Amino acid sequence: MKSLLRQLLLMTAVVSTPLAADTLADIPLADEITLSEQALQLNGAGIRSKFFMDLYVGSLYTQSPSQTLDSVLNAPRVAIRLNIVSGMITSEKMQDAIIDGFDDATDGQSQTIQPQIDAFMALFSAPIAQGDQFTLEAIKDLGVTAYKNGEKQATVEDEAFRKALLKIWLGDKPAQKSLKRAMLGK
Repeated sequence: MKSLLRQLLLMTAVVSTPLAADTLADIPLADEITLSEQALQLNGAGIRSKFFMDLYVGSLYTQSPSQTLDSVLNAPRVAIRLNIVSGMITSEKMQDAIIDGFDDATDGQSQTIQPQIDAFMALFSAPIAQGDQFTLEAIKDLGVTAYKNGEKQATVEDEAFRKALLKIWLGDKPAQKSLKRAMLGK
């Protein structure tokens, strides 16, 4: 009986031990990032693929573990990081995908945040290359600050915009369901 109990305890310890971040699609994943002097922990990461091609690695960073959309939306600060792994992604394709994402995230009602979407889309007007990294820092009641390759680009202020942006990857109609599950650590 003691042997069985010991085995169960060992199995529980192995299952509940968090795994250290490593790499995904040859992209090193940081266990922690610091934005605006605030540390965020890797919550989960996955690969966005289409037609059997890996496009980017999407990572979610949070202050505390979050496994639901509501917990992410209600968190004071989170970040989504996109590491481009395909040379097939162009500025135009990224813009089209983001426009479709906002449409899905708002159930076709994106007109109320259209000025913010337009400002955000300007961030993707420059060429995008394999190896580029976009970090989207979402701060509750403020908006989203975007970074490209570690350099701050702009802040788009608006709470409804912030929520819609997060829903592109984590909402009811995400960019990819398996990516959503992975980012939420499921």
